[in-house]
Amino acid sequence: MEQKIRRDRCIGDNLRVLRKKHRISQEKLCAELQRRGCDIGRSTYAKYEAGQLNVRASVLIELRKIYECSFDDFFVGLEIKSESQDQA
Repeated sequence: MEQKIRRDRCIGDNLRVLRKKHRISQEKLCAELQRRGCDIGRSTYAKYEAGQLNVRASVLIELRKIYECSFDDFFVGLEIKSESQDQA
């Protein structure tokens, strides 16, 4: 049984920034992810960037390899956004 994780913070903006920094379309990125064994379509990836779906760990692992970045890059600024929302 798969357990749903409550979405409380969105890394979608960071995913979009990394993808645009590497000048790759969602379609080409998904093709590369599929080549690496992640069964993901463009519409699903678009939902990751929009914050409508949680990103699977296996996808983050492959994205880290594609972008040659650290896992921290996916979570940049989330603590700051969360703290300002908590004060509101």
